[in-house]
Amino acid sequence: MFDFIKKMFAGNSEELKELIKNGAVIIDVRSPGEFSGGHANKAINIPLDTLGNNIAKIKKFKKPVVLCCASGMRSSKAKGILVNKGVENVHDAGSWGNLR
Repeated sequence: MFDFIKKMFAGNSEELKELIKNGAVIIDVRSPGEFSGGHANKAINIPLDTLGNNIAKIKKFKKPVVLCCASGMRSSKAKGILVNKGVENVHDAGSWGNLR
C-alpha cells in the first residue's frame, strides 16, 4: 500500500531513472541552503519562489524535466507552475532522495 501512495505523489522510479539516463534535467526546487546540504547528482537549483522567473530558461533545455524537493510538496507545486506555463514533459520525483 505504501508503494501505491508513494506513486501517487511521485513519478515511477524506473521511469525517472530512464528519463535521467537519457538526459532529463533535474531541477531541485528547494532553497539554496537546503540544496547545498545535499542534492541529487547533476541537479540544478531553481528555488520554487524563483521558478516563475526561469520559465524561458527551462524551456530552452528542450529536454524532459524532473523536479524534486525535500518531501514532494514543493516539487508538486513546481510541476503545476511549469505545466501551466506551457513546459512539456515535466515529472515530479518527490523527495530528492528518490533520485539517489
